[in-house]
Amino acid sequence: MFSYYLKLGLLSIRRNPLMTTLMIAAIAVGIGASMSIITVNYVMSGNPIPQKSDQLFHVQLDSWDPNNPNDDGSFDPPDQMTYTDAMALMKAGKAYRQIASNKSSMVLVPQGDDERPFSILSRNTWADFFPMFDLQFIYGSGWDDAADYNMERVTVLSKETNERVFGGENSVGRTVRLAGMDFQVVGVLDEFHPVPKFYDVTNGAFNEPEEVYIPFNVGIEYEIPRAGNTNCWKPIDGEGFEAFLNSECAFIQFWAELRSDEEEQEYMDFLNAYAEQQKEFGRFPRPLNNRLNDVMEWMEDQEVVEDDARVMLGLSLLFLVVCLLNTIGLLLAKYLGKSSEISLRRALGASRSALFVQHMIESGLIGLGGGIFGLALAWLGLRGIEMLFGDMVENLVGMDWVMVLTAIGLAILSALLAGLYPTWRACSISTAKQLKLQ
Repeated sequence: MFSYYLKLGLLSIRRNPLMTTLMIAAIAVGIGASMSIITVNYVMSGNPIPQKSDQLFHVQLDSWDPNNPNDDGSFDPPDQMTYTDAMALMKAGKAYRQIASNKSSMVLVPQGDDERPFSILSRNTWADFFPMFDLQFIYGSGWDDAADYNMERVTVLSKETNERVFGGENSVGRTVRLAGMDFQVVGVLDEFHPVPKFYDVTNGAFNEPEEVYIPFNVGIEYEIPRAGNTNCWKPIDGEGFEAFLNSECAFIQFWAELRSDEEEQEYMDFLNAYAEQQKEFGRFPRPLNNRLNDVMEWMEDQEVVEDDARVMLGLSLLFLVVCLLNTIGLLLAKYLGKSSEISLRRALGASRSALFVQHMIESGLIGLGGGIFGLALAWLGLRGIEMLFGDMVENLVGMDWVMVLTAIGLAILSALLAGLYPTWRACSISTAKQLKLQ
């Protein structure tokens, strides 16, 4: 029977192409507008590392000013960590894996005489960064722990940087000149574009990952310029870089990999014990307020999906509702216009339930058409957002199969909901009265 009803629905749709076009257009516009915003919100709120997001914890130590709130007006612990605290946690090594990292800027000088130097962003980090965040390599691997402590000038290149500098060839063992120094390439990453950029949302949750990676201690030893946020609550006591490192300036992101609830609790106990020790040295003037947030908790805490985006999502869904109200009116006019046909079928023995199913299938077909055209409008909408905001939203305006199927499903569901009342009204017509009027 389904194929029969499907055939009847297609015939009915073809019988009145103008009204069908209007209904499909109404659904398509609603789906296009809503799916553009839904897609952006979906990407923004996605889990960037689902395989282990519950084992990776952003570490916060509350070393901030007891009398003044943070830059965001709260009395939460600072998002980042001081050099003194980060190095103390790294030396203690209480987590299964842990890394301190920060962003810096350098100039890369290609080897070719005709190639011009260009600026790049570097992630200064530790060897655990690569296995902790499950980074995959095209060539080579990350450096080892010895390179961290011996301050070896080694580097890992992003895929894009390797293609730009070495034409995509295996560059492991070759040298690249960074910040006026030669670094040996030990690895080339495969595609790595986490969205959000969870390991450093403080410096831009939707920014591109850094182009090269070097040992953290090398960046400190050679005073490579920082490119991320730096927040201080006390004046720096003294002059020079050494005084800055010993200050209460926070510029380091710290992550720990903890594989169980027991490890998490033990690490929190360690953080609290460390804070109590620092209090004895005259630091950490606030009450204990250290925190461990896993990846998704950290995204929520940092409000990666901003309130403005949620408001836009609500408005887009309201616009879809308005489009569906127009579709309801058009379907009601169409189905009531078929009163004589419906009455004749009832007189020939068709049940109300059979007629109801037939017209709901027709509504579903209209929704399918609206979904297909809505996808095209959504794609245009995303391209418009990309043109308007540029590179800032480059990673947010792509539709995957989940979003494609969501758009089609939402369009069909919307059409079925829109068709409920018109179908019920059409099937409730008095057969005898209608036939008398013919």
